[in-house]
Amino acid sequence: MSIQKEITQKMKEAMKSKDTVALTALRALKSAFMLANTEARDSELTDQDELKIVQKQVKQRKDSAAVFSEQGRADLAEPELAEAAVLEQFLPEALSEEEIEKIVVDVIANVGAEGMKDMGKVMGIASKQLAGKADGKTISSIVKSKLSN
Repeated sequence: MSIQKEITQKMKEAMKSKDTVALTALRALKSAFMLANTEARDSELTDQDELKIVQKQVKQRKDSAAVFSEQGRADLAEPELAEAAVLEQFLPEALSEEEIEKIVVDVIANVGAEGMKDMGKVMGIASKQLAGKADGKTISSIVKSKLSN
């Protein structure tokens, strides 16, 4: 089942159970999909495109929650984190840092990277391999640490 169909099903369940937090998050995600479908016009969204949209929505909520927390507004941060948790169920299981590190080391070996000048090459390949399984910030920090040694 595609993510979009699954979202529609989860929205129905949220409406029946009167779960307003889940319903708000799912409606926002469905809106993001509709916008992407409109922009794509000619072609259907691939599973990879759908994952990117979900990741973006989760990241937006976590970033908002972080800003609210810094400002001492826990009342605004909590709903954002709750919505992020609802949306994360559509993402594949995240890898641990050790697993990410193994993949990055393999990519560095395959590319033949010798220093920070090769970071772009390594990041491009590693990001494709880890799409949906790790966030870019984690990948970047691991690549930097491995290339600077």
